[in-house]
Amino acid sequence: MKKLSSTLVIAALALAIQSCGGKKDSTEKADSLNNAKDTAVSTGLVGDTVTVAPAIVVTADDAKFAVDAANGGMAEVDLGALAKNKATNAGVKDFAAMMVADHSKANDELKALAQKLNITLPATINDEVIKIKEDLSKKSAAEFDKAYVSAMVTDHKKDVKMFEDAAKNNKSEDLKAFAAKTLPTLKHHLETIQKIEDRIK
Repeated sequence: MKKLSSTLVIAALALAIQSCGGKKDSTEKADSLNNAKDTAVSTGLVGDTVTVAPAIVVTADDAKFAVDAANGGMAEVDLGALAKNKATNAGVKDFAAMMVADHSKANDELKALAQKLNITLPATINDEVIKIKEDLSKKSAAEFDKAYVSAMVTDHKKDVKMFEDAAKNNKSEDLKAFAAKTLPTLKHHLETIQKIEDRIK
């Protein structure tokens, strides 16, 4: 009976992980894997011994914040790298370089936290960001600066709100501290890009 119930748990876990494939993008896959970790009890049998999977140690909302923050951070780096090469305005180029530097650092900190908390983060940007990047890539030099700046204003408004909420409401003290530490940088980014937007209108 013990072997049978363990086998059923293994099958359920395999099914949960397998269902993460298909049409889901990178953030959806990470969310699904985190949800599977939350419900998984075991990963296999060694003789009569059940091997227990390390459980995720944060709430679903906290894991979702980590996934979304990772996607946003990777987006800033990818789009920043594109803008460093494609932008014509010196202020936009400087901002793009700041995005690559600041968000690469924050991404590394978040990866270390995720490993500690057993959270799966997306490996690549999600479909929404891929589309934004493709659209920006097709724009002429003159159009690119305005479109990139507009995207950064929208994105940083959303990021500031998300990190403010996380700094107040996350249950994980580690993620709460990460959000609070990163928030001033995001606010600085938003103020900077809004000033650039006013200048290039």
